Amino acid sequence: MCGIVGYLGARPATPVLVEGLLRLEYRGYDSAGVAVLRAGKIAVTKTAGRVRDLRDKLTDDPATVGIAHTRWATHGEPSDRNAHPHLDADLRIAVVHNGIIENAEQLRAQLTAEGVEFASETDTEALAHLIARQDAATLEDAVRAALRGVEGTYGLVVLDRARPGELVVARNGSPIVLGIGDGEMFIASDVAALVHHTQQVVFLDDGELATVTAAGFRTSTLEARLTNKTPTTVDLAADDYELGGHTDFMRKEMAEQPEAIARALRGRLDERFATAHLGGLGLDPMALRAVKRVKFLGCGSAYYAGQMGATLVEELARIPADAEPASEFRYRNPVVDPDALYVAVSQSGETLDTLAAVQELRRKGGRVIGAVNVVGSAIARECGSGLFLHAGPEVSVASTKALTNMTVSFAMLALLLGRVRDLSASAGQRIVTGLRALPGHVERVLADDADIARIAKRFAHAEHMFFLGRVRGWPVAREGAQKLKEISYVHAEAYQSAELKHGPLALVDANMPSVVIVPADDLLAKNLATIEQVKARGGPVIAITNAELPSGLADEVIRVPRGEPELDPILLTIPLQLLAYHTASALGRDIDKPRNLAKSVTVE
Repeated sequence: MCGIVGYLGARPATPVLVEGLLRLEYRGYDSAGVAVLRAGKIAVTKTAGRVRDLRDKLTDDPATVGIAHTRWATHGEPSDRNAHPHLDADLRIAVVHNGIIENAEQLRAQLTAEGVEFASETDTEALAHLIARQDAATLEDAVRAALRGVEGTYGLVVLDRARPGELVVARNGSPIVLGIGDGEMFIASDVAALVHHTQQVVFLDDGELATVTAAGFRTSTLEARLTNKTPTTVDLAADDYELGGHTDFMRKEMAEQPEAIARALRGRLDERFATAHLGGLGLDPMALRAVKRVKFLGCGSAYYAGQMGATLVEELARIPADAEPASEFRYRNPVVDPDALYVAVSQSGETLDTLAAVQELRRKGGRVIGAVNVVGSAIARECGSGLFLHAGPEVSVASTKALTNMTVSFAMLALLLGRVRDLSASAGQRIVTGLRALPGHVERVLADDADIARIAKRFAHAEHMFFLGRVRGWPVAREGAQKLKEISYVHAEAYQSAELKHGPLALVDANMPSVVIVPADDLLAKNLATIEQVKARGGPVIAITNAELPSGLADEVIRVPRGEPELDPILLTIPLQLLAYHTASALGRDIDKPRNLAKSVTVE
C-alpha cells in the first residue's frame, strides 16, 4: 500500500517526486506530502487528498534532495497533520514510511514520558523522534539503532537536514527499491515510479538498510554487515504505465489479455511430448512425481485463481489439491506436509499475508514456489523458484490480466504434473491445443463488449446480486462477485449452486439478479435446474455460458467460445470482468482506484 519516492541529484527534486507519486496513485491512498531540503531547512507540504491537490500547493523549488509519500490511513484519520512526511520536534529529521509499527503505542508513551509532544496520531511520527534522539556518528547508525526497538513492518526513507547529501532507507516487510541514474539516485516503493528515469535497480531485502547519495549507495544489515547488492535491469518502460488511449487502466489491461496469455505460453508448451516446460520450478521429473498434494495460497483474486488451479491439478494430475486464503494459513498452526507442493500466489509479489505464509512454510520445511508478476519481489526472492506470470505491469486495483495469467500458468503446472503421471499423450496434446487457442478465444469474448455493457446498464441499479456456479464454475462465481463488489460497490455474494436451496434461495426475488456460470460440461443439466429454481422465484438471471441454453430460460445470455472443458474457467471469467467494469462505469465509480482499497496490500 501507499507510495514512497525519494530523489538525490542535480535537478530540482520536486517535479521528480510529484511525477513518481502520480505513477504510484494506483496503490491506493488518502493523503500526500513532500519534504525537500532547502537552504539548510526541511520544507514540508502536505494535504489530505489527491496528488494533484498537493501539486497545486507546491511552487517552483531549486532543492535537489527530497522525499515524498502517498498515505493509506492506518493510525489516525486522513488529514493534513497525519499525512507524511513526519518530522521530529527540532525539524531535523523527516521520515516517510509504509507498513505498521506494532509497538507504536508503547513507543509513543515512552517518548511522551521523555517530554516529546506529538503533532499527529500516526505510528510513523514515533520513528522520526526515535531517530532524532539517537546518539550516533552517522544517520545510518541512528536509523539502525532506532529500528532495533521497533516491532512491525516498514519501508522507510529518512532525510536529515544535518546531512544534506544522503538519504537512509530501510526495509522490513514493505518493498523498497533503489534506482541508479547518472549522477543521481532514485528511491521508490515500486519500480513504476522509477522506469521513466532508469531501468537499473536494486531491491532491498527484509532487515536491510541503504545509505544513498547522488553518486551511489551502500547496503548493510541491521547488524551493520555489508551486503554488497548488485543492480539488476528491469525489462519495463515508462510506456508500460501509460493509458495508451484507453479511458482507464482496467479497460487497457482487459484488452491486453490475449497478448498477455500468449506471452505466458511462449516457449512453455512442448508439442512433441504434449507437456509444459516450467524451468523456473527447479523440479525434475522425479521431484514432480514425488509431489503427493498441491496447495495454493493467495488473497482475494489470487486465492480464487488458486481454487481454479486446484481444480485443474485434480482433473489433469489426479492428485489432491486445494486452495486456502494465505491470510488464514499461518494463524491456524498449519500441518505442513513434506510431500506437498505449496504455491504462493501474488500479482505484486509483496502481499504481506502471502509472504508471511511463505515464511511459515519455510520455517517448517515445506516446499513452496511462487507465482508472481514482479521480478525481484519479496515472495519471488523468498521462494527462490516458481512461475513468473508474464502479464506485464498491472496498474488497476482490480486484477484482470494477472488473474488470467495465473490460471493459465496453473493449467500448465497441472499439465506438467499430469504428464509425469498418468495423463496420456493424446490428452496432454488436447490441453496444449486448448491453451494455444486461448488468446483467440479471449479476443472473441472482448469483442462482445458492447452487448455486455448493455446488460450491465440494465442491472446496474440492483442493490444485491448472486453469483452461482458448480465445481469448475464455483471459483469463477467467487471471482465475479469479488470484481463487482470492489469496483462498483454493489453487494454481491457467490454461492455454490447446489447450496442455493439450503438457505440463500430465501433472498431471491425480482430485485435480486443472479449471474449463473453454465459451462457445457457434464453438470449442464444441474446448472439449468439452478436457473429454473431462480426463475421460479421471480429472480432475473444472467447466464455466462458456452452451451446452448433453452430459448428464454435466462433473461440475458453472455456467450463465450467453447474450448477444452478443463480450461472453461479461464474463459468464463473474462465476461465477468467486463460486467463488473460496465456496472461500475454506469454508476460513475472511480474504476482504477476503488474506495478503501489498494493494489498491493502490505499491511495486515
